[in-house]
Amino acid sequence: MTQSTPPSSQFHQVLELTETLSNSEQKLLIEILQNRLNEQHNPYIPKHRIAPDAIAGKGKTLGDLVSPIVDEEDWECLK
Repeated sequence: MTQSTPPSSQFHQVLELTETLSNSEQKLLIEILQNRLNEQHNPYIPKHRIAPDAIAGKGKTLGDLVSPIVDEEDWECLK
């Protein structure tokens, strides 16, 4: 069984970290922590899925997202 860091120690580590951050980084950290707390208190908030690093950046857009890749003349279902 692994031991976790006590909450009071974690709090002090976060405080030390925030002293080294810029204002915008501090705001982002606060927003992330607030979101985490909200997720813990509200089980109905869906969890965000994160793609594995192995597939990051490998997606390709093959055509326009509004119009089809294939010309309408080539659609067999319309014939």
